[in-house]
Amino acid sequence: MKLAAMETAQLRQLNQETAKRYEDFKALNLQLNMARGKPCADQLDLALGVLEALKARSEFANSNGDDSRNYGIWNGLPEMREIFSHMIGLPADQIILGNNSSLQMMYDCISQGTTHGWGGCKPWGRQENIKFLCPVPGYDRHFAVTEYFGIEMIPVPMLKTGPDMDMIERLVEKDESVKGCWCVPKYSNPTGVTYSDETVRRFAALKPAAKDFRIMWDNAYCVHDLTDTPDTLLNLYEECLKQGTEDNVLYFASTSKISFPGAGVAALGASPRNIIDLKKRITTQTIGPDKLNQLRHILFLHDIDGVYSLMQGHRKILEPKFHIVQESLERELGGLGVAQWSKPNGGYFVNLDVMNGCAKRVVDLCKSAGVVLTDAGATFPYGQDPNDSNIRIAPTFPPQEELAQAMHLLCICVVLAATEKLLADRL
Repeated sequence: MKLAAMETAQLRQLNQETAKRYEDFKALNLQLNMARGKPCADQLDLALGVLEALKARSEFANSNGDDSRNYGIWNGLPEMREIFSHMIGLPADQIILGNNSSLQMMYDCISQGTTHGWGGCKPWGRQENIKFLCPVPGYDRHFAVTEYFGIEMIPVPMLKTGPDMDMIERLVEKDESVKGCWCVPKYSNPTGVTYSDETVRRFAALKPAAKDFRIMWDNAYCVHDLTDTPDTLLNLYEECLKQGTEDNVLYFASTSKISFPGAGVAALGASPRNIIDLKKRITTQTIGPDKLNQLRHILFLHDIDGVYSLMQGHRKILEPKFHIVQESLERELGGLGVAQWSKPNGGYFVNLDVMNGCAKRVVDLCKSAGVVLTDAGATFPYGQDPNDSNIRIAPTFPPQEELAQAMHLLCICVVLAATEKLLADRL
């Protein structure tokens, strides 16, 4: 029965019963953390071979004959760039490798736009009222980067097909101050949405008023499938070539959730003209990335088939956890009319929307009972969810037993917050 349809006496009784269940949970003194989408220890163990790959190796030359222990190779080892070429869909010679953090590479690209500009245009820092489009709910660390540089962020609603392209086209093609758009195109953080073919083609067809407009295409979950029917993502670069808009996009990926988040390899893909801009900065900034770590990954993964094989190991660990989340939400909240949630085919998150005005209360209740969630509002620019309804569930890190406990508590908190609000509204 939907809670809103209950008589006030029934609702009050449910509130009291739920409050008792909540206090029972508090007495357990739980200490569980679901705040970030981190791989668990079992996942990290899958890649221990990376650390052992160089033990018996005395030859450190790559296919170009360069010694990986020395200076040089500003854009990274060719074998590793070839692996990323298959992952993000650009030619290997248009890919630049970094160290473990693709976020740092994104930060550097925003910094480059701010201090030196893109495509020969005036630096963003010397232009007025610079804006970035931010699909919401979205990735809080993306928003933190643009906020750090003082760039105004415009929320764009996420639909089942991806960002609202009508809104994006209207803003991008008419407003020269709109300089970019954040995107997580496959298994978006946190909604789990994969952009439709039409959405990808509309991104490729954008004719921005600003010549220095750049789409930040963060394909963080490009190989992170969790079902036998995974989502597919159209190749944006190929679509851009058809439209002559290849300079509009910067592409990002990493092995952070493939091997080790703290010791992986990141990648940045770009058009040949953007590569020229990037090379000037990067070759001033560094003589080269950590090539020994790249070599370890090459020896362990071998090629893209090795990546897919490793990701099957990740799936075996993560798929049951996502089932726990779905079963808990359906069992305890299904039919109550107080929550909606995503059912992604991959990625790292489940998106939960509770009753308007209840998200902060739910997160606070969970925290008080020993379960830490991502802050309510974090999935919106400036941490401000206008409806106070969105909660990001990150099920990957806790063991299954702890995850089941956490989900049980979360559902209790959702019902408790909903009954409190409904009763308050009836006063």
